[in-house]
Amino acid sequence: MPHVHVQHYPKDNLTPERVKAFDDAVTAAVTETFGVTADKVSIALETVAPEAWHEQVVAAFAARRELLIKAPGYWKEA
Repeated sequence: MPHVHVQHYPKDNLTPERVKAFDDAVTAAVTETFGVTADKVSIALETVAPEAWHEQVVAAFAARRELLIKAPGYWKEA
């Protein structure tokens, strides 16, 4: 039961059409990668304010860096 959780800055142009296209692309990648059907995939989008990014997002992935499959270019591991 793969679950994808995406945290992002607020986005004014995140239209229903863009969300649907994102859903379709991520679902396709997950079903192919994990060999599951689309009804097994869940996807969450979470808006995080820029001023809370480090505390809510960076701190969380830094604490579990072994889970990252792609680190952001702005992050320099301590």
